[in-house]
Amino acid sequence: MNPRRKKRLGAILAIVLGLGSAVGLVLYALSQNIDLFYTPSELVQGKGKDLVKPEVGQRLRIGGMVLPGSVERDQNSLKVSFQLYDAGGDFVTVEFDGILPDLFREGQGIVAMGVLKDSHTVTASEVLAKHDEEYMPPEIAESLKGIQHFKPEYTEAQLQGGNQ
Repeated sequence: MNPRRKKRLGAILAIVLGLGSAVGLVLYALSQNIDLFYTPSELVQGKGKDLVKPEVGQRLRIGGMVLPGSVERDQNSLKVSFQLYDAGGDFVTVEFDGILPDLFREGQGIVAMGVLKDSHTVTASEVLAKHDEEYMPPEIAESLKGIQHFKPEYTEAQLQGGNQ
């Protein structure tokens, strides 16, 4: 092999190794930012054929219905905890420190993004409520078939603009 071909081969190998390394680093970075979606039943029982459960500390998204009567607010801060359920009958507690969306209420579907604290508790960094009465993400709609939606009950003071 003459020196010219050796230089070309060396340059081509360097380019291929460089591109391979770049693609590998991009895929590794993307895998760190994936938030898998779970329903409460999938979180408790496992997901898929192998019933794979997420690990404590894993980032995830969880969607379900807010259990009526389960919303607990801290009087001295913005901390809120509530339970989610789905058609599987399992309950998961979501803890959130922040301002909930205006459309958040008991008996409605929500999606929470956060970190798994233990097998039945998620510490949420963001809570999303569905934006109208008709729309629901396909994953949640599929998992909640057969679950009835609860209409919120308001007290007379709330209807007249008073606080709880």
